[in-house]
Amino acid sequence: MKLSALLFILALSLQSYSQDKPAYKVFTGEGKNVDYKDILKEVIKADVVFFGELHDNPVAHWLELEITKELFAGKGKSLILAAEMFETDNQLLIDEYFAGIIKESSFESEVRLWKNYATDYKPLLNFAKQNGLKFVASNIPRRYASAVASGGFEALQKLSSEALKYIAPLPIEYDPELACYKEMLSMGSSIGGTMENKVSENLPKAQAIKDATMAKSIINNLQKGQMAIHYNGSYHSDRHMGIIWYLKKYNPLIKVATITTVLQDDIDKMDDENKEQADFVIVIPSSMTKTYK
Repeated sequence: MKLSALLFILALSLQSYSQDKPAYKVFTGEGKNVDYKDILKEVIKADVVFFGELHDNPVAHWLELEITKELFAGKGKSLILAAEMFETDNQLLIDEYFAGIIKESSFESEVRLWKNYATDYKPLLNFAKQNGLKFVASNIPRRYASAVASGGFEALQKLSSEALKYIAPLPIEYDPELACYKEMLSMGSSIGGTMENKVSENLPKAQAIKDATMAKSIINNLQKGQMAIHYNGSYHSDRHMGIIWYLKKYNPLIKVATITTVLQDDIDKMDDENKEQADFVIVIPSSMTKTYK
């Protein structure tokens, strides 16, 4: 074969390579490029795996399901699923739906579903149902989180004993200097105005009561020898803070593995600002389509 022909084939190969469009790349928290299988090899060792998602990202939701399938293949019925997207007072409805007591239509009409439930969370719920796995509604009922956002933790003192069953035991420990809450406060305090600032001071408290309740929900449902995978917005578990901070308060010996998802214009190298966010960082192109607006 002539040299010119070889160069032509090489040029075509390079052109084809340059047009490759990977949907994501995986990095360790330190920024080392690794493979999908490396995630599985490590997280399988944990008691609780946190998948920090971008709520509107299709790659994140796809990988949540795929990793769940892989964990089920390794752990079987000892795997339980838990999610921020379902609130503790809806646990009975999930259990009744899984037991066949109520129909799917009744379940979906009565549970407070997120607007992207059908595309993003229903597959996870159905996977658990089809395989006889426990699915935990871990988050605080939103009405109580809203009460804290406007009235602080003091608002919870008005709750009945029945209502208190759906949230973490009070009083919860709260550290306003914890980076995830301090940053939220600094963002909220830029609103301006006395009343607005008062409200903004309670925003990280509302986040904290969510985190504490999700942590307690995991603890209450995780038996010895079981593994849980918890789906939540990345901010709830990034840097091993949020839910994990409370989880360690409830059980200091629990083994945790974290995954987070981030957007970057260039996914070939992890940006410095995204390092140390989690044990594994899934970097997704900023141009990726969204599951909702």
